[in-house]
This record gives sequence, C-alpha cells and structure tokens, in this order.
Amino acid sequence: MPRDAHGHLTAGRISPQRPVPREIERPEYVGRAEPDEHGHGDTYTAEEVERIRTAGRIASQAIDAVGAAIRPGVTTDELDRIGHEFVVSHGAYPSTLGYRGYPKSLCSSLNEVICHGIPDDTVLQEGDLVNIDITAYKDGMHGDTNRTFVVGEGSQEVRDLVDRTRTALERGIKAVAPGRQVNVIGRAIEAYAKRFGYGVVRDYTGHGVGRTFHSGLIIPHYDAPHYDTVIEEGMVFTIEPMLTLGGIEADIWSDDWTVATRDKSWTAQFEHTLVVTERGAELLTVS
Repeated sequence: MPRDAHGHLTAGRISPQRPVPREIERPEYVGRAEPDEHGHGDTYTAEEVERIRTAGRIASQAIDAVGAAIRPGVTTDELDRIGHEFVVSHGAYPSTLGYRGYPKSLCSSLNEVICHGIPDDTVLQEGDLVNIDITAYKDGMHGDTNRTFVVGEGSQEVRDLVDRTRTALERGIKAVAPGRQVNVIGRAIEAYAKRFGYGVVRDYTGHGVGRTFHSGLIIPHYDAPHYDTVIEEGMVFTIEPMLTLGGIEADIWSDDWTVATRDKSWTAQFEHTLVVTERGAELLTVS
C-alpha cells in the first residue's frame, strides 16, 4: 500500500509467500479454495480451552514482537516477516497464510484501511495508524487477536481514537455473561463509541474461533437485536470493534481482501479471543 498524490493508500508490491517448516501442523484449509468451518460448535472443554490459550498466547506475543519494530521507515512486509518468524519459531502456523488464498502471515491495516490489509512494500510514516492482526494455529486450535499502533507520536485525534477503541473492546468484554444474548456486546460498544461521534463498522464482526478460524457465530459491534444467540458458558469467540473518525461505508480493493473506508476516514481496531465463564469472560489472547 504505497500512497497517491493525496496521501491515500494504494496497492503495493507483495513479496513471495514465506515458507513454514514441514513439521508444523497445517489447518485443514491450507491448499484448498474453501475452509470447512460449519458444524464444529462454539463451546469447548477445559482441555480444549487451554489449547486455544496456548495458540492465543503465541499470537499475542507475536504482536508484541511486531509492535516493538513499528517505527517510521519500516515496511509492512518487514512486519509480516517478524510476525511470521515468531509464530513458526514457536511451533505454530500463521492462520491467515493460505486462508481462502490470503498470501501473508498477518494483516497490516493502515490509516483508512479497516481490516485485511495485505503486507507489502508500504513504508510506515510518522503519525500513521497500523493495525496488526495475527492468528496462530497450534494443536488443532486457533487463537486470534489484533492491536492498533500509532507510528511515532501521532496527533491527539489519532491517539484518542486508538485509546477509545481499546476501551470499546473492554466495554464489550464486560457485557459478556451466560444467559445474555450476543447483541448486548454490540450495544455496549456502540453506546460508548457514539459519545465521541465515531462510526462503528457493521459489515465485519467478531466470530466464533477455536477448532475453526471462523465459525458461523456472529458477534456484532453495534446494537443489533436480530443477533439473538444466547451466550453459554464454555463458548469461545472474538470481539473486535472497528471504529472510524468518519463514515462506515467501505470499499474492497481489487485484491479482494483490503477493506477501506469510502470517505478515507481513519480507523482503529482491537481484538481478543475469550472464553465465557460462569462470571463473565476470560481472555485467551494475552502475552
């Protein structure tokens, strides 16, 4: 994603796919056009949750490593190299690599890119926003997480957006409880975001994760009463609100992955994988 004359992002050059050691277990979808993601359920035993936690910890620590390298002058492809090498060095597979043909081991979404930005030869600049989304697969389970970073100092408006998006995720997590419907999560997030006039992206949601990268379970980030799935103890899913400084209408680039705000407004996102407990939620993607 280099930039045009107005400073808006454009598609860049993508480097060859990075290799994964042969001994590392691959998800079932690698080498296939479509994943098998239905009928696997969204509740997990204690032993399965621990395997998700292991994968989630690797993903979170990989973001730690990538975050330490974020500075002006670094390319998003270099960030992908760091994330890739960390994940595979811990015996895990980077879940995005080969998922529905995705060519890289993480998603790097800058500025007006909402999600699914492909790492390439884009050079980070002072004041940019960059979201790093990494999922690790190990022992048959995926752990999915992302964080948004400010490159250098950034403006107060940008720093506020990042801080408040993180808080919006925390509000959503606090709303989780057995017996409630999943729409309470989005209600909590949207009510908070509206206080600052932020747009809340609707087309991309949280999801069930664990045995599959994305199950059919949808976790909305806005007030959506029609999403009435009842939260159960032992459920595992992500919450990952995407807030914008402007509108929520989006366009998908010709690469069929990169999603950017139509009005070019900047956007931030944070994500955790969690398991529902009798008292609420426990995070599975912490370092």
